[in-house]
Parts: sequence; C-alpha cells; structure tokens
Amino acid sequence: MAETSGPADRRLLIVEDDRELGRMLAELFTEQRYTVDLALDGQRGLHLGLTRAYAAMVVDRGLPVLDGVELVRRLRLRGVTVPVLVLSAFGTVDDRISGLDAGAEDYLVKPFDIGELLARVRALHRRNLDQALLLPLGAGWLDSEGQVVRLPTGEDVTLSGQECRLLRTLAVRPRHVHTRDSLRRGVFEGAQAESIVDTYVYYLRGKLGPDVVRTVRGVGYRVGEL
Repeated sequence: MAETSGPADRRLLIVEDDRELGRMLAELFTEQRYTVDLALDGQRGLHLGLTRAYAAMVVDRGLPVLDGVELVRRLRLRGVTVPVLVLSAFGTVDDRISGLDAGAEDYLVKPFDIGELLARVRALHRRNLDQALLLPLGAGWLDSEGQVVRLPTGEDVTLSGQECRLLRTLAVRPRHVHTRDSLRRGVFEGAQAESIVDTYVYYLRGKLGPDVVRTVRGVGYRVGEL
C-alpha cells in the first residue's frame, strides 16, 4: 500500500486487492499527475476515504474484508460525496445497478481499456470540480459561495460577483487556457465590450497579486497561483 501527500484536487484513492493491478493503476495515474493512495482491502479504503480528501476514487468491487459496493455505501452514509468509479469482473445489469444504487457515479467492467478508464476518471474529476464550492488556487482557496479568496497568509480577500465568476471559471479547469471570447460569452453573458475580460483580470491581479491569472500570449488566460 502506498500513501502520499499532495493537493486534494489531484489526489486519487485506488482500492484494489490485486497487488499487481493496483501498482499498475497507481503508476498509470501518477503519470497523469495525480497523487495516488493505494489501499489493498475495503476496510483500509474506508478509513482513507473517511479521513482524507480526494478528487475521485477507483474501487474494486470484489475486495477482502469489506466489499467495494458496501464500502461505497458506508462512505455515502457518512456524508462523503467524492465521485467513485467501481471496477468489477461482474458485468450484468443487476451488478451495475447495485453499484450505482450504492452511490457510485460510474461502473467499469474488467477487463477494461486503459484509455477509457483514464477518460472516465477525468470526467469524474471535472464533475467534482464543477460542483465544488471551495476551489484550490495554489496554496490558497476560492470560496465561490462566499465570494472570498483565502490567501496562503490566512488573509481573506472579498471579490465582486463578476470577479468571483471569472476566477471560478478559470479555477474549475486549472490547466485549460480560456480564450477571451469564451470568457466574455460564458462569464459576462456576451457583453459587447471586448476589453471586459482584460479589465476584470486587471481587477483580480490588483486584489490578489500578479500571478493569480496568467496570460498565455496569443491565446487567452489560465488560472495561476496566489
């Protein structure tokens, strides 16, 4: 079993009792820039799921000590809402229904295609970020409900509604470069002034520092760090 530290928005829990498969999956997702924790049985997976924050979980169904479906059910009963993909050798409709009814968001039957597994976990990760009220900004956080940024120093900076919407749009997809036009249409509801995005980036930098939003020359903007 491997446990590592890293930001919660890129931390993945894999619960798999097949040591060789578990090690392969851990290496695979580490190459995709996730921080990976690997548990070899359901009880350890439950402990980690209850005590650490994750972007997503990949859980084998046929686990020792605690079955994967029961693991998901117990996490949901304890209020853990992290999206879960269940891996299983059982592919009947009833098996898939039981996994989804327990609270899993997705179900993938073994043997599986590696590309499909990666794509499904990326989709779960995006869904988790889309629904999150707290989003990481380097060593700080954006509270999109309270329209407040918590700086690494512990200081809180209040944003306007438009500033918050712009920063949240960037933070939800931290490695994506947004064009000015897509931000103008998506954040500012198609405002006519082409300079409106640049204006609000200027406001954000004035409040939070020059690196909070990075310019990608010739393309647009992406989220930076506080």
